[in-house]
Order: sequence, then structure tokens, then C-alpha cells
Amino acid sequence: MTLITPERNLAEGHTDSAAAFVPDQSRAERKTSFDVADFPVPHGREEEWRFTPVDKLTALLSDKPSDDNAVTREVVAPEKVEVGTLAIGQAPRGTVLVPGDRAAVMASANAADALHLKIAKDAELTEPVRVDLRGNGAGKRYNGHLVIEAGTHSKAVVLVEHTGSADVTANVEVLVGDGAQLTVVTIQRWADDANHLAQTDAQVGRDATYKHIAVTLGGSVVRLNSNVKYAGPGGDATMLGVYFADSGQHLEHRSFVDHNTPRCQSLVTYKGALQGDTAHTVWVGDVLIRAEAEGIETYELNRNLVLTDGARADSVPNLEIETGDIEGAGHASSTGRFDDEQLFYLQARGIPEADARRLVVRGFFADIIAKIGLPEVVDSLMEAIETELAATGQ
Repeated sequence: MTLITPERNLAEGHTDSAAAFVPDQSRAERKTSFDVADFPVPHGREEEWRFTPVDKLTALLSDKPSDDNAVTREVVAPEKVEVGTLAIGQAPRGTVLVPGDRAAVMASANAADALHLKIAKDAELTEPVRVDLRGNGAGKRYNGHLVIEAGTHSKAVVLVEHTGSADVTANVEVLVGDGAQLTVVTIQRWADDANHLAQTDAQVGRDATYKHIAVTLGGSVVRLNSNVKYAGPGGDATMLGVYFADSGQHLEHRSFVDHNTPRCQSLVTYKGALQGDTAHTVWVGDVLIRAEAEGIETYELNRNLVLTDGARADSVPNLEIETGDIEGAGHASSTGRFDDEQLFYLQARGIPEADARRLVVRGFFADIIAKIGLPEVVDSLMEAIETELAATGQ
């Protein structure tokens, strides 16, 4: 059985460019390629770009090398982590991630040396691996590719943080070995003039656990594609995200879980808040359960909290099921304003309205951010959210 959501079929109503408006009949049909020529510059009417302000990305979507000193990169890795580089075509680079859009193929083609983090087999890291990327100027171009390889039965957390100003295309390629437990946290705390387009692809090994947490609190246009597939049965993938958009910001998160193997699990949960005129967030969540993926269980959820008038949140969950032999599958999406009953409950106990609103927003995000598991990072992110709320007196 295959289910195509009504949102996809709405695109068929356009008539000015038939080729551009016919959506893929299945997520599995989406084009992937290492050839730049396979991905022309989008004009914004394509299904996968229809929400994105591509007019702001003309320079970033051009085929250009990185500018000198566009970013400063620092890597802090504990013992049992090998730090190196991988040239284009040098395995395991390119074995899991094949570019799925113009931005990803730009990053793949123009990043001569990918950063390679190799976590040793059976290693249990007590400290996270940290990668800090700081942009050194608005409009400076950087193309990056990061390969994270977690050895069999290893346990690790990798934290990738982006700050400063730059125009960035980036790929993150993750190989989770059999029985490994890997958490990858990507934090986008860009300046207001930064643009960031990225694709993250992970392959989860047999009986392995993978968790990806995306936190986006800054940037002008940020569009992140996060994808998961499995290399064997028993894999467990969790994809979490939080985002907070201010006036003029476009924050777009897309996820795709490819259930290509029997007896695996996935859970996708993204939460966002918006405030200010023209603040725009987008979440598109795709789950494909292939015919061979018997006995799997999956669920995806997106919730958006609109704090002021003039902000817009788009949410599109898609679920395709090609087998009837599954444990469970579902999705849900909601967008709304403050819960008046929650505010009344808090105010009735003597809490001023402004403080009550902040408590509601903190609680809205707290369950996901707490899953990062690094106290210094959790505290810093909650402070950043407080700063966002204070900006408009929420």
C-alpha cells in the first residue's frame, strides 16, 4: 500500500511548468547524484524547494569553491577518536551520503578534503567530540563535508556547532557500526546574515542506536535535510529538532526515514516557536516503509507554537507504507498559539503573565533539549531561548 498525502497532490494544480510541478510518486524516486549537472539551480516551484526563498540563495546555489578563511574550524577529540581527512571518492566518504539536491552536490563537489572522525571499535567516550565552525564574514562561501564513523559497539556523542556569519553548504555523513550507540548534535546559532544549506545522512547498523538532534536558533535562511536508513535489523533511530524563528528568518527542517530493513524502529519529533513579522518555519517529514521492512515501528510528530501575529509555520508529514506487516506507524502535526488554560493555571497561582508565557515556552522545548545530555550545552541553549523571548517581551 502506498499513501501520498494531499499536500503533495496540491502541486498538480499548477500549469505553467508541468515538469517542475509533478511530484515524485514515492520518496524512493527522489533523484540523488554526485553530478552537479543533475541538479539545475532551483527556481522555487519544484516540490522540494517550494517553501524555500531561493531568491536569497542565488550566490550560495552557484557552483563555486570555498573562499579563503571563510570559516574557522576547531576539532576537539578525546582518545580513541582518529581525526583525518578524506578526498573525494575516498571511502567511506560517499558510501552513505549521495547528494539529494543542488546544495548537497555543491558541498560534495567543492569540498576537496572531508573531515573524518573515526571512533574506535568498542570505545566508550566519556567526553563528546566537538567540532566548532565559526563563519568569518557575511557572504563568504564555505563548502564542507564531515564523515563520522562510529566503530562497532562504540558509544559516543559528537557535537557540531555553527556560529558567526557565512554562506555555507555542508554535508554530514554518518556510519553507525553494528551495536554502536551514537548521538550527533548539530547546533545552528548563526548570526542574522548567515545562510546554511545542509544534508545529513546516517546509516544505522544491526542492533545499533542512532540519535540526531538539530537545534536551530539563528541564521537568515537555514535549510537542513536529515535522512536515515538501516544496514541491518534491530536498528533504532531517533531524530529530534527544535527551532526558534524571529522576524525575517526562514528555518526549514526536512527529515526522511527510509525503513529498508526488517525489525527496526524510528521516532521523529520536531518542535518550533515563531515570533515577529515574516518569521517562517517549515518542517517536512517523510517516512517510507518498504515492502521488505516487515515488523518495523515508526512515529513522527511536529508541533509549532506561534507567539505573535505575522509568523507562519508550514508542516507536512508524509507516510508511505508498502507492507501490511508492521508493528505500528503514525504521524501527527499541530500549530497553534499559547494554551490559554495553561496560562490561566499559572496566573491563578500568582505568576505574572510574562513569566507564565516564558514558563510555557521553556517547557515546550525542554523535553527535547534535555535529551542532548550535556549539561553545559543544555544550559546554554535554554539561555539562548530566554534571550529570544526577551527580545519581544514574551
